[in-house]
Amino acid sequence: MATGSSSVSPAAAALLVLAASATVCAAQLRRDHYAGVCPDVESIVRGAVAKKYRETFITVGATLHLFFHDCFVTGCDASVLVASTPNNTAEKDHPVNLALAGDGFDTVIRARAAVDAVPRCRGRVSCADVLAMATRDAIALAGGPSYAVELGRLDGLSSTASSVDGKLAPPSFNLDQLTALFATNGLSRTDMIALSAGHTVGFAHCSTFAGRIQGAAAPDPTLNRSLAARLREWCPAGVDPRIAVTMDVVTPRVFDNQYFKNLQDGMGLLASDQVLYTDPRSRPTVDAWAKSSVAFSQAFVTAITKMGRIGVKTGAQGNIRRNCAVLN
Repeated sequence: MATGSSSVSPAAAALLVLAASATVCAAQLRRDHYAGVCPDVESIVRGAVAKKYRETFITVGATLHLFFHDCFVTGCDASVLVASTPNNTAEKDHPVNLALAGDGFDTVIRARAAVDAVPRCRGRVSCADVLAMATRDAIALAGGPSYAVELGRLDGLSSTASSVDGKLAPPSFNLDQLTALFATNGLSRTDMIALSAGHTVGFAHCSTFAGRIQGAAAPDPTLNRSLAARLREWCPAGVDPRIAVTMDVVTPRVFDNQYFKNLQDGMGLLASDQVLYTDPRSRPTVDAWAKSSVAFSQAFVTAITKMGRIGVKTGAQGNIRRNCAVLN
């Protein structure tokens, strides 16, 4: 090896590219992006989300999970909203996304319609930004933190089911697998733990945790015995696959730090939730946020802001869709 030369490993190079990309995306996004074309966009979206929330509290978890599933696949570009056509199976119809509640999609559709109902705003606000704003507003309505949303995302130009493969964590992932998956999106383990608390709202189908309550190895020894008994009542063998239960059985309608208190009591619904407490490397963070809702809220805002910068489309990479469910 020649002295005075420098080399960068492929892994390090990939991280450098990721960091540079994140910097570019962050620079493009800004809070006042629509100030000159649709100055009231945030209040318009907030009003539409509030109306939807009054109809059903499912709105909160459904919208948050939709945002997560969108950003982790091809970036925060609203590609998850695109409907399939006879010639293309879109992201939303990938088996992993079939569990996404329709209320999340409906929230974005209604909010975008409210924006487009204002003449000066029509066709000027991306579906991707509406999804980001709607997510923040839904969280706040459920008692979670309110935070500034960076805006300026363009909508993606494609949506394919195949692009989802390997991008989202199955409920069986351990800490190393979860950490690695989030790292590919520029998110730290701390970010991962904070974002996992999105499970403090929303529902999970019985099939996602059936292995923990049914079969020869059940119940999972890390699962709270009382909760396991209740889950077997709610989700007996052969249950309708459409049946789902709240992921936080203590405060299901509130966005709070109860998620972490539940993990301390063995009440994480998914194995990938409970591992955050059973693994000694992540347990201190769980304990800290179970104790302090303020510390958790701060970490969550940091993490979801970073997540909102993933794969932001710029220039010719995207556009503003006329219809969120249809590519232009």
